[in-house]
Amino acid sequence: MYNRRHFLKDSSLTAFGLALSNVLNTTTAGEKHILLRNGWQVENIGDIAHTPGMLQLIKQYIPKAKVTFWPHYHVLPAEEVAMLNRDFPDLKIVEGKLDAAGNVPEEVAKVMDTADFFLHGSGPATIGWAEALAFKKLTGKPYGVYGVTYGLYGTPENEMLSGAAFVYFRDTISLELAKKSGIQAPIMGFAPDAAFSFKGKNDRKAKAFLEANNLTKGQFLCCIPKHRATPVWLHPLKGRPFDKARNDRNEAMMEHDHGPLRQAIIDVVRQTNLKVLIVAEDLTQTELGKKEVWDKLPKDVQQQTIWRSEFWLPDEALSIYRQSRGLFSLEMHSPIMCIGNGIPALVARWQEQSSKGFMWRDIGLGDWLFDFDNEEELQKFAPKVLEMAKNPTQFKKMAQAAQKRVIEFQKNTMTILKKSV
Repeated sequence: MYNRRHFLKDSSLTAFGLALSNVLNTTTAGEKHILLRNGWQVENIGDIAHTPGMLQLIKQYIPKAKVTFWPHYHVLPAEEVAMLNRDFPDLKIVEGKLDAAGNVPEEVAKVMDTADFFLHGSGPATIGWAEALAFKKLTGKPYGVYGVTYGLYGTPENEMLSGAAFVYFRDTISLELAKKSGIQAPIMGFAPDAAFSFKGKNDRKAKAFLEANNLTKGQFLCCIPKHRATPVWLHPLKGRPFDKARNDRNEAMMEHDHGPLRQAIIDVVRQTNLKVLIVAEDLTQTELGKKEVWDKLPKDVQQQTIWRSEFWLPDEALSIYRQSRGLFSLEMHSPIMCIGNGIPALVARWQEQSSKGFMWRDIGLGDWLFDFDNEEELQKFAPKVLEMAKNPTQFKKMAQAAQKRVIEFQKNTMTILKKSV
C-alpha cells in the first residue's frame, strides 16, 4: 500500500511511453475511433474515476469503438495506468499539450487525424475547451461534451459549447445557467457524471485492509472529511503558492463543518454495533481526517473508529465501499461511485462548492443532500446518518432506485453519443 509520499513519487514515473508506441494502430473496418479528453488531476480519486467511468459507458453502449485517452494532467501515475490497462486492455494513451498559440503537438495531431470524434469527459468545467476547438479546426470532425458543470473558473467555454454536437451537464442548475448564458448546442441536457459508471475493483487490497483493521462486511460505515476549499498548495505536483485567504476561511469553518461528522460517528458507535472508517477522496483529506475527526472523538468512540492513513486509488476505495453499510461525506465523487453501485451515500455541501452536489436532487436523492450553510439542514445530518446505520435494507433500496434512474439517463444520452460518433 502506498502512502501519499510514495504515491506522488511514483507519479513522476508516467507510463505514457509504454502506450504511445501502439496509439496509432489502424482502425479496423466498422470501428469508430473516439479521442477522449479527461484526466483533470490525480490527487483526487473522483477525478481519476471520471476516465474509467466514461470508458465503461463506451464499452457498454458502443462496444466496437476504439478509444484513445488524452489526459489533461501533466503526469499520469504508473499505478493509474496499470488500473486502466487492467480493465481496458485495448485502451491507447497519448500525451501532449497545446502550445501558447493553440497548436497541437505532432503525436496528438496524428491521433486526431485517425479519430472520428472528440469527447470531452466529465469534470468541474469544460476544461478541455481549447483542445476540442483545436480538434475541430484541424480535422473538421465533431466533438461532444458529457457530464460537466458550467460556469466555473472563468473558463471561456461558451463558443466551444455552442459548437458541440451535444452538451450534457452533470447537474440541471448548470444546464439552466448555460441556456441563460446563450449556449445553443443542438442537443443540450442532463447526464450524470461519468464516475457513476466506475466499476473498478481491487478486492485483494481491500480484503487485506479490512482484515488488518477488523472490519466486517456490512458492519461499518465510511466517512469523508473536507476543507471548505481544497488547499491545492498541498498538492506537491501542482506547485501552487500558499493562499492565505483560502486557508483562513478553511480554518474559520473547520469546527462548523466537521463537528457534524464527529457527532454522527459518536451516535453510530454508541447506538449501534457498527464501526466507522474515516477515509479520504483527496490527498489533503488524509491528515485532515485524523486531525479534525478521529483525534477529537471521545476515547470510547475512537476504539470503534478507524482512520485510514494512506491514499488509495478508486478501485480499492470502491471495493471497500461495497463492503460497507454506506457512506457519509463532505466530498462528492465517492458518493457518486457508491450510488453507481447501489450503495447508500449521504452528501453535505456548502457555498464554496460548485452546483454539482445538486445532481443528488436530479437523481431523486434530495433527502440525502445537506446544505451545511443552512443550520436546519446541518442539524439533520447526524440523525440521518444514524437512520442509515439502523435501516440498511430501506436505504439500500433507495440507493438502488437512484442507481436505476442514473442508468436510464445514461442509456438515453449514450444513444446520442453513439449516433454522433
